Amino acid sequence: MQSPTSLLIRHAQIILPNGELVIGDVLTCDRLIVEVAPEISNVTPTIEIDAQGLTLLPGVIDPQVHFREPGLEYKEDLFTASCACAKGGVTSFLEMPNTRPPTITQQALDDKLQRAQEKCLVNYGFFVGGTADHLPDLLLANPTPGIKIFMGSMHGQLLVAEDAVLETIFAQGERLIAVHAEDQARINQRRKEFAEIHDPAVHSQIQDNQAALLATKRALKLSKKYQRRLHILHMSTAEEADLLRQDKPSWVTAEVTPQHLLLNTDAYEKIGTLAQMNPPLRSPHDNEVLWQALRDGVIDFIATDHAPHTLEEKAQEYPNSPSGMPGVETSLPLMLTAAMEGQCTLAQVANWMSLAVAQAYGIPNKGAIAPGYDADLVLVNLNTYHPVLREELLTKCGWSPFEGWNLTGWPAITIVGGQIVYDKGELYTNVRGQALNFID
Repeated sequence: MQSPTSLLIRHAQIILPNGELVIGDVLTCDRLIVEVAPEISNVTPTIEIDAQGLTLLPGVIDPQVHFREPGLEYKEDLFTASCACAKGGVTSFLEMPNTRPPTITQQALDDKLQRAQEKCLVNYGFFVGGTADHLPDLLLANPTPGIKIFMGSMHGQLLVAEDAVLETIFAQGERLIAVHAEDQARINQRRKEFAEIHDPAVHSQIQDNQAALLATKRALKLSKKYQRRLHILHMSTAEEADLLRQDKPSWVTAEVTPQHLLLNTDAYEKIGTLAQMNPPLRSPHDNEVLWQALRDGVIDFIATDHAPHTLEEKAQEYPNSPSGMPGVETSLPLMLTAAMEGQCTLAQVANWMSLAVAQAYGIPNKGAIAPGYDADLVLVNLNTYHPVLREELLTKCGWSPFEGWNLTGWPAITIVGGQIVYDKGELYTNVRGQALNFID
């Protein structure tokens, strides 16, 4: 019988579940945290880490990524994406269904789970895509964090823009519904109006604030009608934040991406189509209102919407350039840098990027540093700054919209299930994460 593997982290600055910062030790055994104390003695761990000068956070749970496998592996695959996760301190992810084929059946979900079991260095879960043709799968597919509905910015069978189909999905079952909230009819109309313009900055005018607000209002109305658990993905506008501030039922949650907090329409002039994403970047005013909504709890947590495309694809003239940008390697340093600049606290970052996600999706034993929780942890260095460099990125697409930004809080060591998966530049690619469980 294999003996238990234990890991002792000494002298770390630890963020406790109540937000308190303490200096102390953490002991893990196999996949679990077994003790958190000012000093742990009388143990002989398998591995010991001296974390003097480092801050220990719960591992990041990124609840919205597009990792492109199966079908689009030339952009990214589950192995390369999970390597990027490990480097970024992301120990668990929830992946979206717009692969080829799309994840709309139990068979497709099982295929992804099998691929992830073989390839992923971190923990994983997969959404099922909402379509009118696969309602039984939406009700029964398992395990999954929920149903993803693309209300806009999508082609083919994953686009669910008709009221009747939306209502059918909301009316049946109790499973969480996560919406990409953009109004496709408004987008179509505005595409015609701006058809001759090739400046990528027009993207934010075509898929404007109103397109987002209209769709969020529709989703909220259906959620209230059926008392249906709703999550609003990558909220991007001041108007949506103001709407939720006035009218947010207890069963509704929302997320925001670092790019919608930290980038705005000025980015088009600097990085062109690398700034193109759905929903688009907004104004500095939107940045400010989203930040305030996040701090106030109107927005519940952070997601990256990691959606890689090759540089060759991005180099195409707008509107032929695809929307999306990578993010799992930079999200934690970006948010920790914001904390160091006074935008928020370290405890808020830990909550937004770990515990609040676990609570919203019913992921047991994740998101906190306490006995009985899974040993998914990240040690970060808040004492030094280092720029985002293209040549250091592990995502297969090989670029970042934040290239050149000088950030603190880069992960020094990432731990998944009590095993070191990343250590100061070195990846341990033999480590494998586990499929996440979801409790309704």
